Amino acid sequence: MSRSRGLLRARSIAAITLLTAVGLAASGSALAVPPPPPNPSDAEINSGRATAQNTAGQVGELANRLAEAESQLIGLQSQVELKMEDANKARVDLGRAERAYDDARRAADAAGAEADAAAQQIEQQRKRLDEFAASSYRQGSAVGSATAFIGSKNPQDVLDRAVFLDAISETQLDVMDDLETARIEKVNKDSLTRAALQDAEAKRLAADEARSAAEAAEQAAITAQATQAEQARRLEADKAGVEAQLTEARSHVAGLEAQRGRYESWQAAKQREEEAAAQAAAQATSSSAAAPAADAVTRPSGRSVEVVIGRALSQLGVQYAWGGGTSRGPSRGIRDGGVADSYGDYGKVGFDCSGLMIYAFAGAGVGLDHYSGYQYQSGRRVPVSQIRRGDMLFWQDGGRIHHVALYLGNGKMVEAPYSGSRVRVTAVRYGGIAPYAVRML
Repeated sequence: MSRSRGLLRARSIAAITLLTAVGLAASGSALAVPPPPPNPSDAEINSGRATAQNTAGQVGELANRLAEAESQLIGLQSQVELKMEDANKARVDLGRAERAYDDARRAADAAGAEADAAAQQIEQQRKRLDEFAASSYRQGSAVGSATAFIGSKNPQDVLDRAVFLDAISETQLDVMDDLETARIEKVNKDSLTRAALQDAEAKRLAADEARSAAEAAEQAAITAQATQAEQARRLEADKAGVEAQLTEARSHVAGLEAQRGRYESWQAAKQREEEAAAQAAAQATSSSAAAPAADAVTRPSGRSVEVVIGRALSQLGVQYAWGGGTSRGPSRGIRDGGVADSYGDYGKVGFDCSGLMIYAFAGAGVGLDHYSGYQYQSGRRVPVSQIRRGDMLFWQDGGRIHHVALYLGNGKMVEAPYSGSRVRVTAVRYGGIAPYAVRML
C-alpha cells in the first residue's frame, strides 16, 4: 500500500514538472513574438501597383514623344548645317561679284579719262589747223604765209620751202585723223566697259539678294531648331517629373509589399513558436527565421562589354563638346565654323558622340577613329533587329553617318547627343537609324 502511494506521488511530481515546463515554454514564446506589424490589404497593394503601372505608361509615352522630338531635332540640325553652307556660298559669291564690279568700275573710269584726253588733243590740233587755214587764206596762199619765203636764195630754195610747208599741213591733217581714230576707239572701249560695268552691277545685286535669302533661310532653320530644342527640353522636364512620380509610386508599393512581407514573417515566426511550445516537454525551445535564399547570381554578359558600358555611364552629365573626347577622357572641343561655334564648344571640355565611343571602348583595349563614319566600318555588322548590350548604333541622313550611340539593352542607349546637351541615357530612336549595328566585342 505504501509502495503504491509512493509511485502515485512520483507520477504526480513528474506531471507537475511537465506542466511547468510547458507553461514556461509558452510564457517564453509570448515574450519572443513581438506585436503584429501593420498588414496592408490586398486592395491597397493592388491600387498602388495600378498607380505605378499607369505612371510607368505615362513615362513610356513621354519617352516615345521625347525620342521623336529629338529625332526631329537631329534632322533639323542637319538642315541648319546645310543652310549655313548655302549662306557661306552666297557670301563668297557676293564678294566675288563686288570685286568684279569694282574692277569694271575702275576700267570704265580709266576708259572715260582716256577718251576725254583724246578729245582734248583733237580739239587742240583742230585749233592749230584752223589757225593755219586762216593764215593761208589771209595771205592768198595754200602754203600758209608769203613771209615763209622771204630770204630764199634762189628758185630751188623757194620750191623746197613750198614742199616743206605742204608736208607740214598734210602732217597736221594726218595727226588729226589719227587722233580722231584714237578718240573713236576710246569711246567704243568706254562704251563696252560701261556695259560690262552694268552687267557687273546686275550680278552684284543678284548676289546680294541671294545672300539675303540664304541668310534668312539659315536664320529660319536655326529658329526652327531652337524651337524644337525647347520642346525637347520641356518634354524631358515633363518626363523627369513623371519619372519622379513613378519612383514615388514604386516606393509606395515597395513599402506596402515590405509591410506585407514583415507581417507574413511575423505570422510564420508566431506559428513556429507555438509549435515549439506545444512540442516542448522539458524546456522551451526557440526557432529562428529561415535564412533568405541567396539571390540568384546572374552571369554577366561579358567582362569587357561591361567595362565599356561602365566607362560610358561614368561620364553621364559631362557636357557635349564637338570634337571632344579621347581614350583618356573628355577633352577640349574644336571649331566647326557653324552651330558648334555658336554654342562655344571650342571652349568646353567634354565629348561628342564618336569621342564618347573612343573613351568607352578604350577600356577594353579597342581603338577607334574620331569619326562616326569610320566607326561604322570598324567592327562586325549585325542587323538592328539582333542588337545586344554593348553594340554601337548609328544614324544616317542621305546615306551619310552623322551620329553614334552605345546600346545598353531594354531599349536604352547612352549618347553624347548634340551641342548644348550633356551625356545621357535615353530610349533608342529608330527614326533615321542605320540598318546595321556594329559589334566590337
